[in-house]
Amino acid sequence: MPKALPTESTKNRTIFTSESVTEGHPDKICDQISDAILDAVLTKDPVGRVAIETLVATGLVVVAGQLTTKTYIDIPKIVRRVVRDVGYDDHTYGFHWEDCGVLVAIDEQSSDIARGVDETKTHAMGAGDQGIMFGYATRETKEYMPLPIVLSHRLARRLSEVRKNGTLPYLRPDGKTEVAVEYVNGKPKRLDSVVVAAQHGPEVHEAKIAEDILRTVIRPVCRRWLDLRTRFFINPTGRFVKGGPPADTGVTGRKIIVDTYGGFSRHGGGCFSGKDPTKVDRAGAYAARYVAKNIVAAGLAERCEVEIAYVIGVAEPISIFVETFGTSPFRPSELQGFIRDHFDLTPVGIIHHLKLRRPIYEKTAAYGHFGRSDPAFTWEKTDKVRELRRAARKFSRVKV
Repeated sequence: MPKALPTESTKNRTIFTSESVTEGHPDKICDQISDAILDAVLTKDPVGRVAIETLVATGLVVVAGQLTTKTYIDIPKIVRRVVRDVGYDDHTYGFHWEDCGVLVAIDEQSSDIARGVDETKTHAMGAGDQGIMFGYATRETKEYMPLPIVLSHRLARRLSEVRKNGTLPYLRPDGKTEVAVEYVNGKPKRLDSVVVAAQHGPEVHEAKIAEDILRTVIRPVCRRWLDLRTRFFINPTGRFVKGGPPADTGVTGRKIIVDTYGGFSRHGGGCFSGKDPTKVDRAGAYAARYVAKNIVAAGLAERCEVEIAYVIGVAEPISIFVETFGTSPFRPSELQGFIRDHFDLTPVGIIHHLKLRRPIYEKTAAYGHFGRSDPAFTWEKTDKVRELRRAARKFSRVKV
């Protein structure tokens, strides 16, 4: 027999899932180390060039990449400080800030790349690489971010908070979170499921862990979105004692979806951490978010995704693409015109307007680069709203 056609309510229900990780996750340790090194360079040499990758494994941290600077950076000291601050300060964890090995393999930036980036009298600062960057914004949360990634980050941050403030002293630094949000007619309505994996000491029973995390982490963060049908998965294997670098090798840039929009928007593939702002993987992605957020905040669209494409050594982007998913009265070509008229998307324009030569990056390396209220996150400003609205009013068919 043929299957019955779905009802209208069933057809318009979808579930979307995003995840986050705590600062003690191996990949996030690497991101924080790479960005801490970048911050140390920018503190003393704002025009320093940095492209640092970090790897962590059992008892070992490897730092490699390119570094061109006028200042001296004590990389092992920075590594140990980050590992300590994250919480690896107990030898029973199998990874400790005092006695982990630190290997460093650093070269200067390639002169072939530098010649395309360096500003001269006859050459504007070019992009530090070719590539595509995406930015996204939506009205579904006050952060102009998709709800699944917002809640995932809040859960991960709360997991670290209850560990550090002693509420749940048996917790260890590693952890992951995941939420599945049910949408009806494109609007978030409820949480279908919540997943928390929290590293813990061996002495605690799994039932107590589940009860404590539900009470102190999940309910305070997600209460508004929970109902009687919401499913909870807390340490689903029943045990998470071995974690961090002894359980899973970490590498810089392996959590790019966690860092951005939780999979809700496309991603160009380049990571952010450890890269100075001449690298458009970072600056271009920040600019794309800045553009998309201002378009949505100005009321020109309910949702907006912006793609910017660059060529190494060339200042102006070779293309700008805008997608509003049917939520804007403006044609893509019109929105592209607004962007070109009101945003300087050259590397030097982005760096100057967003003040990207400051040592602000270590704090970006955990709990997402977007949707944050910290004033240092200048790409979250909505200071172009008035300009965009004035430009939009020239189109008589549209009320803004």
